[in-house]
Amino acid sequence: MTIPGRRERKKQATRSAVRQAALRLALRHGVEGVTVEQIASEADIALRTFFNYFSSKEEAVVASAAAGAEALIGEFRARPRSESVLRALREAVLAVIDRDHSHDDDQAAGHDYVAAIRLIHRTPALMPHQLAVLAAQEKALADAIAERLPPGDPHGAGIYPALCAATALTALRVVLGRWLAHADGDQPPPTDLLGQEIDHAIAALAAGMDRPGTPAGG
Repeated sequence: MTIPGRRERKKQATRSAVRQAALRLALRHGVEGVTVEQIASEADIALRTFFNYFSSKEEAVVASAAAGAEALIGEFRARPRSESVLRALREAVLAVIDRDHSHDDDQAAGHDYVAAIRLIHRTPALMPHQLAVLAAQEKALADAIAERLPPGDPHGAGIYPALCAATALTALRVVLGRWLAHADGDQPPPTDLLGQEIDHAIAALAAGMDRPGTPAGG
């Protein structure tokens, strides 16, 4: 693993500060009620610096979902190779969501991810930007799944990694929506409930999606 240099670490810290400022203001005032100038001021950067990292306020807000997605892929890659693909994904999701809400960027990823997803769900203008995040996440997860398969497994070079990644992330989107429907105000639902929803989704995927139709005359 390559350790980023000082210049790269500074850029990462600035990008993180901007996306956190954008999410914080959007949660407080709504996306429509926030300007790029306000985000730059909140992050304590020059306006021109903002555009070095993001093309719009919407992209900056959705960046917190992207950061959570990157954390999810990292957790998935770190899971023991003895775990099945779906089990490893389950544990990776819970690890990201269940992190402490501290000021450390890595630890705060889960909190920001949930907050960003909730904001996206109620802000149609953010949906196109989320699609770009999902496309990148899907490709990264497909690569991680292919790496996880045993050497020589024919599925690794076939459709399986991409199909599994797309299906799993769609299931995760549905699961998160069902989980967040149980939210109490600004507080997300218990993580245990999320685990149950993920288990139900995994069971459905593992059982296969094809089901018999209604017999004629039934």
